[in-house]
Amino acid sequence: MHRPVMLEEAISSLNLKPGHLVLDATVGGGGHSREILRKILPGGRLIGLDADEEALRAASENLKEFAGNFKFINENFRYLDKALAGEGVKSLNAAIFDVGVSSFQLDDASRGFSIKSDSPLDMRMDKRNDITAYDIVNRYKEKDLSDIIFRYGEERFHNRIAKRIVSERARKPIETTGELSGLVRRAIGTGQKNFRIDPATRTFQALRIAVNDELAALEEGLKKVVSSLDIGGRIAVIAFHSLEDRIVKNLFKGYAGLGVLKIITKKPVRPSEEEARDNPRSRSGKLRVAERI
Repeated sequence: MHRPVMLEEAISSLNLKPGHLVLDATVGGGGHSREILRKILPGGRLIGLDADEEALRAASENLKEFAGNFKFINENFRYLDKALAGEGVKSLNAAIFDVGVSSFQLDDASRGFSIKSDSPLDMRMDKRNDITAYDIVNRYKEKDLSDIIFRYGEERFHNRIAKRIVSERARKPIETTGELSGLVRRAIGTGQKNFRIDPATRTFQALRIAVNDELAALEEGLKKVVSSLDIGGRIAVIAFHSLEDRIVKNLFKGYAGLGVLKIITKKPVRPSEEEARDNPRSRSGKLRVAERI
């Protein structure tokens, strides 16, 4: 079962009541969805979105006890307006986004998200998408690769990594996550010892964001959900790195300045020490909450 991050903090912040209509924009393993359903039943309804069809199948099985009270749709949240319209939904009482790669995806070695496994370079959350990490690594120009690794990974060795990728793919295509992570470590150099995380982490993050166009999708989805919220309706967003969190922070601040949102969390809520210890993947999480006014 997926371990949802800051479960109690996120769900309690939404002020849910029986009969509410709620959007879970990132169903993943269904952990947040389960708690939402417990709060809004009887009489409530949950609409859940996820770009990953396999995640939705798993979540549907996990939540079968609530069958009939939710509808899961295989769609990226950047298209949430179309998904809601297709269900006849005109407004929402609350919405939650838990953005970035999920534990469900990281733990599936075949998906190519994790540095810890040696699998094909894929990284697509939605397998209907045409572009994979393999395509970017093996076909993009050196400057474009460098820009992606710098912009989305905030990697200071971006030029060195891009140069090594182009050099090594000239001999043979780079096909697996193991090949790529080894290449990145060699590019950075064995003399670089002071890493809190695996040296390839930022490059993998950058490629994943580029493959799935995650930052643009997040901004689009947030703008659309704000316009879909009832007055008094709340939105909770859990982000896991600075690029995502910056989008959420700036968008909330902008809407607050226009008198559209009231910011509930003056500073982002962070996982408790206990949660961070028990679930290391939660450590970088930041929860921000706003209310439609």
